[in-house]
Amino acid sequence: MFERGFKTWCEKYAADKRREMGLSPADPMDPFRLAANLGISVFKPEDIPGLSSTALQILLRNDGKTPSCWSAVTLVVGSKVAVILNSSHSVGRQASDLAHELAHRIRGHETHSMEVSAEGVMLIASYDKLQEEEADWLSGCLLLPREALLRIMYRKLDLAEAATTFGVSLRMMKYRLARTGVDRQFAAGPR
Repeated sequence: MFERGFKTWCEKYAADKRREMGLSPADPMDPFRLAANLGISVFKPEDIPGLSSTALQILLRNDGKTPSCWSAVTLVVGSKVAVILNSSHSVGRQASDLAHELAHRIRGHETHSMEVSAEGVMLIASYDKLQEEEADWLSGCLLLPREALLRIMYRKLDLAEAATTFGVSLRMMKYRLARTGVDRQFAAGPR
């Protein structure tokens, strides 16, 4: 799946970036602050001048009936990079979406072209499964590095409260604990 050493690289990158930003390895990292650090602008549809109220309503429709509701899109024009987030999603979801888009840029993944159908559905021309998995893993490390997960478990913090502290969803918290094996490490008890 991942190249050898990729997960270790992600943890190291997350720790180094925290240190560069004046944070400890287990401190929460605001993905908006990280975007600014990387020189990437972040917008929400409401921030886009000239967008009609009808277009805004369509973009932010989150009625549960739209199965492929968009999360975020990265735009690259020359050397300028901007991420547009779907502001109808929860704060935790937006943090995950932003971290995912930043991870693509950090890894140097190629951007893909996008088209909009006559029905207003955004269509991506191509999809690279490995790049998506890399972005998922790195974004998880950026938001919840192993060091933070260990501290949460050592201190026996309530997971919902810890998720709020780190600005992520409870689902992301549980996902990272499971994917890193930290939950199993603590379930096994002292060694």
